[in-house]
Amino acid sequence: MSTMHDAFIEQLKDIYSAETQITKALPKMVEAAHSDELREALQHHLEETRGQIDRLDRIFEELGTPATGKKCKGMEGLLSEGEEGIRSHESGPVGDAVIIANAQRVEHYEIAAYGTVRAWADELELDDAAELLEETLDEEAAADEKLTSIAEGGLLATGVNQEAGGKK
Repeated sequence: MSTMHDAFIEQLKDIYSAETQITKALPKMVEAAHSDELREALQHHLEETRGQIDRLDRIFEELGTPATGKKCKGMEGLLSEGEEGIRSHESGPVGDAVIIANAQRVEHYEIAAYGTVRAWADELELDDAAELLEETLDEEAAADEKLTSIAEGGLLATGVNQEAGGKK
C-alpha cells in the first residue's frame, strides 16, 4: 500500500468482512440468550449491523471499489471465542454474562476500527464517507452502552451480572 487512500480502502474491506461475519454470529447469540432484554438487544443490533453493511456498500460504491477481498481474522477469532463461550456455559444468567462479555469485545473492536476509518475519511476529505462512518460509530457505542446496562442493571432492575453472581 502506497497511499493513505489505499490503507483506508483496506481497512474498510476488513470492517466489511467483520460485519458480514457478525451477521452470521448474532442469530446464534440471540438463540442462546436467556434474558429477554438481552435477546431483544442482540436482535436489534443484528438489524443495525445489516444497515451498517448497507452504509459500507454505499461508501464502496462512491469510491468505485468492490467491498470484498479481505477476511477479518481479528473478528473471526473474537467470534470463535464467543461461540466457545456459548457452548461451555449453560443457558441462564452466567451464560448471558458470557454472551455480554464476548459481545462487548466485538463492540470494542468495531469502535476502534470505525473510529480509525472515520478519522481517515476526515483526513482524506471524504465527507460523505465520514458522515456514514460516524453514524455507525455512534450505533456501536450505543450497543456497547446497552450491553453494559443489561449486565449491570440499574435502580429498577437487577443486572445479569448480579443474577449470575447469585445476588438479586
